[in-house]
Order: sequence, then structure tokens, then C-alpha cells
Amino acid sequence: MCFNIGIVVCGPNEAFVISGMFQGGKPTFINGGRAIVCPCIQTVQRIPLNTMTLEVHSPRVYTSQGVPISVVGTAQVKINGSSEEMLGYAAEQFGGKPVDQILNICFETMEGHQRAIMGNMSVEEIYRDRKTFSKKVFEVASVDLHNMGIAVISYTLKDVRDEVGYLASLGQARTAQVKRDALIGEAEAKKESTIAEALAEEQRMESKLVNDTEIARSKRDFELKKAIYDTEVNTAKAEAEMAYSLQAAKVQAKIKEEEMQVKVVERMQNIAIQEQEIMRREKELDSKVRKPAEAEKYRLEKIAEAERQKVVLEAEAEAEATALRGEAEAYAIEVKAKAEAEQMAKKADAWKEYKEAALVDMMLKVLPKVAAEVAGPLSETNKITMVATGDGPIGASRVTNEVLDIMGSLPDTVKKMTGVDITTRMSQA
Repeated sequence: MCFNIGIVVCGPNEAFVISGMFQGGKPTFINGGRAIVCPCIQTVQRIPLNTMTLEVHSPRVYTSQGVPISVVGTAQVKINGSSEEMLGYAAEQFGGKPVDQILNICFETMEGHQRAIMGNMSVEEIYRDRKTFSKKVFEVASVDLHNMGIAVISYTLKDVRDEVGYLASLGQARTAQVKRDALIGEAEAKKESTIAEALAEEQRMESKLVNDTEIARSKRDFELKKAIYDTEVNTAKAEAEMAYSLQAAKVQAKIKEEEMQVKVVERMQNIAIQEQEIMRREKELDSKVRKPAEAEKYRLEKIAEAERQKVVLEAEAEAEATALRGEAEAYAIEVKAKAEAEQMAKKADAWKEYKEAALVDMMLKVLPKVAAEVAGPLSETNKITMVATGDGPIGASRVTNEVLDIMGSLPDTVKKMTGVDITTRMSQA
């Protein structure tokens, strides 16, 4: 049964120290865990890791001045489980010991160092500079307790007292000094207060005068600025009223513009409706009038085309007939012209033979015809109104003379045209 294997468990506030076989010549430390242990060949020790509070009393300890005082300090200590080295020191020092014995050892160590520090300091140093005293006790005790595997977490000086009234005397002397200083300070304060009061009154009066002056100046500046501001406000109001009127006019103009836009839209809609009506009427006209008219037009164009073809054919036939008639007439004219030319040639030959006599003979034959042609228009006249200046003949003899004058000018005309003087030739004949 000695070889039965057991399992041991520890919480986070304690540590195991397992020693014996299978440990390699040194113990094993387990902090807050479990382990398998053979009871007959291995040993398990539990070490507490809780924080322990020590109230260290040091009664009637003589200081460096020989004054006995009593001191009470409070320390927080614990076995350091985070360091395997310190666990080894603790296992060596406190293995198998209860917590009370560990506390007693720590207390004795702290109390001894507290006494030693008290013997090296004066009452005033301990009383007035508690922080330095606590620091020295903490540093000295930490070194020794570290070698035991214990860490000093904190140390504070809780109380300092004496049985011979030394601290009370220090207090009385200090109290008297404080009272003296208080009386002196009170007198000084009263003196300074009186002086300060006088200065304050003077400064008050000066400040009052300055303040009154500033008030008057400020009031004047206020009135001036108020007048300026009133002017600006009135100007701004006038501008605002003008701007309002202008804006109202703009709004009214905008409203009228919108109304015009509405009217334009309505008119455009009416135009669109009218355009649609026009298109409808055009379609109706196209279907009822234009299409039948185009059909009639087409029919008439075809009839006209047929008539035109007929006319063209008839014209072509007429043209051909005219051309034939023209050719026949041209041939007849040509034959007649040839005959007349032969006759004229014969006359020319005769004129060459008769020369001037022939010309005279021709002119004599022609003169009656010329006279008939000159008098011809007179025979067609219904009424003649004669206007005379009073010189020469009047009436019908005037008309006869006019005809005779025309006939008398003919020899000169012939002479100019032919070079033959008919009058001379007639007188010679």
C-alpha cells in the first residue's frame, strides 16, 4: 500500500514543495496547480501565499537624544510565490511550520529593525518626517525578509507617543511660538489692514472719480454712437422699405410674367388645337375635294392630251399641206419673177435705147397716178376746216393749190433721184 499513487491539489493562494525520489536532487515547486505524488518515497509541503498583516509595537525605545518613545507600525508581508528562488528560501525556513510561527518570525524581524531605526533618529525626525522613517524601516527589513523568501509589500508609521511629555513640550513650545507669531501677525495684519484700508479708500475715491469720468465719457460716446446707429437704422429701414417695394414690384412683375406665360401656353394649346383642326379639315378636304378634283384633273388632262395630240396631228397635216402650197406658190412666184425679170430686162434694153426719152415718157405716165394718190385722202374726207392768215387764196382753191404745189415739186424730186430734168426735156420736145 506504500506504493499507492495520490494526486494533490493546491489553490492559487498556496504552493506545493515536492521532495524525494524522481526530483533530480532538488525539490519541485508548484504554485496553484496539481501533482502526482508517491507517499512513501516523496514528501509534499504546503506553503501559504496569503498576504499577512503585522502590527509592530516598539514600546519605550530610546532615540538618539535619549528620549524614550513608543512607536506602532503596520506592515504587509507575504511569501513571494512568483520566484522559485524565494519559494526555495521559504521552504527551507518555514517548511512544516504553521502560519502563526511564520507571522511571529516576521514580527520579530520587523520589530528589531524598527527599534534600530528609532535609536538612530531623533524624536523630531521621527515625528515630523514619518515618510523617511517608514522608508528606512522598509528598506532594512526587506533585505532580511528577502533571505527568508518573504517580500515586504508596504510599511507605514501608525503612531508615535511618549510617556515623559516630550512630544507635549514640543507641542507647547510650538504652540507658544505659534501664538506669538499669531499675535505679531495679527498686529502686522491690523497695521497692514489699516494702511491697506486707507490706500483702498484713496484708490476707491480715485477709482470713483475715474469711474464717474468714464461713465460720463461712455455716456457721451453712447449718445454719439446711438445717434449714428439711429441714422444707420433709419437708413436701413428706408432701404428695407424701398427694397420691399422693389421686391413687391419684382414679385408683381413675376406674377404678370407667369400669367403671360400661362396665356402663352393657353394660346399655344389653342394654336395646336387649331392646327389639328386645320389638319383634320385638310384631310377632309383632301378626301372630299382634292382627291376627286385630282381625279377630274387627271381625266381632263387625259382628254386635253388627246385633244392636243389631235391638234398636233391636224397642225402637222396642215403644215405639210401649207408647205406643199408654199412650194407651189414659190414655184409660181419664181416663174412669174423670171417672166418679170425678162420683161424688165427688155425694158432696160429699151431704156438704153431711148434713154432720157423713155424716162420722160415713164414719168408722164406716172404723174397722173401720183396725183390720184395725193388727192385720194381728200376724197375720203367728210369735213375740212380751213384756217387762213388772210394772205393768199382761201376756201377750196386753197386745197387745189396745195395739191398742185405737191405735183409741182415732183420734177425736182425726179431730177434729184435720176439726174434728168423733166421740165427742160418737156420744153425741148
